[in-house]
Amino acid sequence: MLLEVIATCADDIVKANSGGADRIELVTGLQEGGMSPSLGLLEAAVNLSAVPVNVMIRPHSRSFHYDPDDLRIMIKDIGAVRRAGAAGIVIGALQENGRVDKDTLKRLLEAAEGLSVTFHRAFDETRDLDEALDDLLAFPVDRILTSGGKPSVLQAMDTIGRLVKRTQGTRLRILAGSGLTIESLPEFIMKTEVKEFHFGRGVRAGMLATGQIDPELVRRIKQSIGQ
Repeated sequence: MLLEVIATCADDIVKANSGGADRIELVTGLQEGGMSPSLGLLEAAVNLSAVPVNVMIRPHSRSFHYDPDDLRIMIKDIGAVRRAGAAGIVIGALQENGRVDKDTLKRLLEAAEGLSVTFHRAFDETRDLDEALDDLLAFPVDRILTSGGKPSVLQAMDTIGRLVKRTQGTRLRILAGSGLTIESLPEFIMKTEVKEFHFGRGVRAGMLATGQIDPELVRRIKQSIGQ
């Protein structure tokens, strides 16, 4: 069982590590769904964290459809991630028809060779989750961050469970995120058999994007998923 925690600043990184997080997802603009962090924050995160840091590569929050200028920026950001020594990247790209943008994804993955790759919750906005999963199985992507196409994973436990079963025996893992709480974890784990968990607001004061990470809550969640 693995616990990933979103960090948006140096203080988040220290507190997430203190609470026992297994991996950091580094972003800025959490209230906008997460965007690429600054170079300074990226370098600080790698230096401060004792656990792997995966970095969001998202140049804007308008959509998950990217033009050639966006793509050039994303490739440069992936280069910065590699030079900083981070463990991986978090990416996603869609065509305007809601299907995975295979051409853009291919370009990003070429730049990311050697880095761990998460396809983020753009997956939840695809026109068909099973079609999107089929598309991603053809690429060297390590995991999909998803809420099962719903605002909360707790509304999509059957879907999450199906995606977990479909990825068994493949390189892809399902990373469940959005709406999880420490209280909901036992039933969620039992019904879905998920092994990786993603927490953002759920480990912050007041369950707010602007709240500080509570290391004790991170610790309790880590203990809960390990039981």
